[in-house]
Amino acid sequence: MRLRFWFEFASTYSYVAASRIESLTAASGAPVEWKAFLLGPIFQSQGWNDSPFNIYPSKGRYMWRDLERLCEREGIPWRRPSRFPRSGLLPARVACWAGDRSWCAEFTRRVYRANFAEDREISDLEVIASILDAVGQRSAEVLARAQSAETKDRLRAQTEEAVRHGVFGAPSFVVDGELFWGNDRLEAAVEWARSH
Repeated sequence: MRLRFWFEFASTYSYVAASRIESLTAASGAPVEWKAFLLGPIFQSQGWNDSPFNIYPSKGRYMWRDLERLCEREGIPWRRPSRFPRSGLLPARVACWAGDRSWCAEFTRRVYRANFAEDREISDLEVIASILDAVGQRSAEVLARAQSAETKDRLRAQTEEAVRHGVFGAPSFVVDGELFWGNDRLEAAVEWARSH
């Protein structure tokens, strides 16, 4: 059973999930579909114009400490970004265009690492170009395709698809209509995919 991994590049917990998902699904044999989407429109529909971690300071303080603990436990590199949230629109367009290409997962992990371990500006064309080059892609060609009207429409449609599946936050995992939300539900989603 296919597991759809819905992620947003500004999402802290999606960074952890993206770092863990392939090792978990490899053991179960469940194929993963990487699905970039945008949280901004979803938050705006709820009346938020910022991350809830910024809107609610106590929640934000908890999240940063929790993320630090999780990364330490999982052996994932971590450095709190100097700006949060950063716009993930450009890399989301790249990931949306890349779709099921074999390099999409590695590109996604490297973008997360750039944001949450290297404190780099992931909305910057040069940063994304360097990541594309590092995963063996022709960055100028990919960026041109990612910024086309067709890809922009596709990302909007993919975000609308996420909403239709009930996605309200990231990371989310959907298996045959069943929604699992949060990095801490990744194992449950993988088990559901394996057993159904």
